[in-house]
Amino acid sequence: MQLYYAPNTISVAVAIALEEADLAYEAVKIDFAEKQQTTRAYHQINPKGRVPALAVEGGILTETGALLEYIADLAPEAELRPSDPVLQARMREVMFYLASTMHVNHAHKMRGSRWASNPASFKDMARKVPETMAASCEYICNHGLRGPFVLGDTPCLADFYLYVVCTWLEGDGVKLAGFPKLRAFIEAMDARDSIKTVRAKDML
Repeated sequence: MQLYYAPNTISVAVAIALEEADLAYEAVKIDFAEKQQTTRAYHQINPKGRVPALAVEGGILTETGALLEYIADLAPEAELRPSDPVLQARMREVMFYLASTMHVNHAHKMRGSRWASNPASFKDMARKVPETMAASCEYICNHGLRGPFVLGDTPCLADFYLYVVCTWLEGDGVKLAGFPKLRAFIEAMDARDSIKTVRAKDML
């Protein structure tokens, strides 16, 4: 497998899952600073011009949540996803919230052109990011974390997703001191070998 990623982006959640599942993969860096994601060559891999993309035997797969689920299917022995349907739904509830709301809140800081054409609007969106990201942190603390991790005592796919989002918080103007439950989650994840490995690879 080849994982197309950019450092410090949500694509790193897929690398964490691959490490947790002990699956072999080649990490292919897409340099956003050099705008490699906009090139024709990369658009042949992912026409959306975004990361992650995962090259597998059956072709190219995209979208973080889909890739995380695929990895869980490939390595059921890693138990990255619970077998209980209710717990699966709770896991996905957090993942979908991160994708549809918290990641979008973050993107308003630098990707305002996705939603508006007036540069003045971009600045207004960016000013709102600390507030919206803090509100998302509040929601995750109160409704997303059911213990040290999303589902309690054992990490699942949603935790890998959430961890990467948490690496953006300081840059988004959110003070973790106000969210001790989230800070404890980050510390617990930092202790995992998968996180140490992706950091050693300069993915985060």
